[in-house]
Amino acid sequence: MKRYNYPEKKDWQQICQRPMMNRGDLTASVQNILDAVRLRGDEALLEYTAAFDKVSLEHIQVSSQEFVEATNSVNPALKEAIILARKNIEQFHGVQGEQVNYVEPVDGVLCWRKSVAIEKVGLYIPGGTAPLFSTVLMLAIPALLAGCKEIVLCSPPDQNGDIHPAILYTADLLGIRKVFKVGGAQAIAAMTYGTESIPAVYKIFGPGNQFVTKAKELVQQEGIAIDMPAGPSEVLVIADETSNPEFVAADLLSQAEHGADSQVLLLSTSSYVIESVFKALDVQLEALPRKEIASAALKNSAAVLCRDIETCMDLSNAYAPEHLILASDNAEQWLDLVGNAGSVFVGNYSCESAGDYASGTNHTLPTNGMARSYSGVSLDSFVRKITFQKLNAEGIQNIGPAIELMAEAEELIAHKNAVSIRLKELQDGSDK
Repeated sequence: MKRYNYPEKKDWQQICQRPMMNRGDLTASVQNILDAVRLRGDEALLEYTAAFDKVSLEHIQVSSQEFVEATNSVNPALKEAIILARKNIEQFHGVQGEQVNYVEPVDGVLCWRKSVAIEKVGLYIPGGTAPLFSTVLMLAIPALLAGCKEIVLCSPPDQNGDIHPAILYTADLLGIRKVFKVGGAQAIAAMTYGTESIPAVYKIFGPGNQFVTKAKELVQQEGIAIDMPAGPSEVLVIADETSNPEFVAADLLSQAEHGADSQVLLLSTSSYVIESVFKALDVQLEALPRKEIASAALKNSAAVLCRDIETCMDLSNAYAPEHLILASDNAEQWLDLVGNAGSVFVGNYSCESAGDYASGTNHTLPTNGMARSYSGVSLDSFVRKITFQKLNAEGIQNIGPAIELMAEAEELIAHKNAVSIRLKELQDGSDK
């Protein structure tokens, strides 16, 4: 990790710089995949699965028997953990529904807004070096609570042609049966355009590698909604003298092991804390199965010694982390200083892993500084807000003259006439 001591504000941009990937002709490659799936459907999907996942499939959709076999193969203790996480996630997201509120700004004019579920949604679940069955919970639960009528799930198969059993078990537990063995940009294409096997959807959710991310960006330009712009995972930890350096090191490594392009930042007012965390990192890193990945991520990362907590918080807000950990016994005193963050973990025992799995909050969060303007996935992500208004005769008479004046000032006479005709009818009726 790089080390910065009391950097000037003008140098913060360098600290906040995310790792830059060499994308080369990524856009052209992904566009070719999108075009092929749009034109050739399942045939193209099977070809890309053979090329990228090294397996030849006869059927793309997961069968009922495969769900049964997956359920039987998942460790009972893991099943109980998944069920616990499901309960907490359902409870947290279950209270996010919006009550319909009716407003009568003037007599005779009634306005209200209603949340209506997006009918068809697609969920992308990574299944490579880290099969993210937890993401099934994070995406499918709010989709179900919102009332989405059709939920399509895509995840890449292994070289035996199977989706990870924990992914299938979790999908089955939630009643998600339209599960397909397709990964990468081709899965995004299939859910965008539809194929012989995979239905087209209206909005696509889920993390993925650079090909998946680029595919989501490109199909968004064609009118398909996506959850948010995504990038490599990241965490920023603010630690003071009351933090536990071993806890902090573990939190940093929990993000670093996601991928070589991940990034972790440590901000502290104590040089002793930073040195202690570095020592703990060296020890813990040696025991990690994904040591090489985590080590590569640490090269993209930094520790910053700041003069006070206010500076730490200002730098954090400038960075806008996906995950923000406030590693301190005093963490609750800092909450009003949080401006930009995807999800915040308060206190020494609030590890980021809790949010990834079972605390109840959603782990699908904005990265790459997008927390300045985007929220993480929630129940709101799966609904549209539709507004309604109802005017009676009194209502159009109360606001009609103002509408006429405004429409005429904008030289939109048909707009004015839509009101004038109604007002004239009412006037003529009252004259009889």
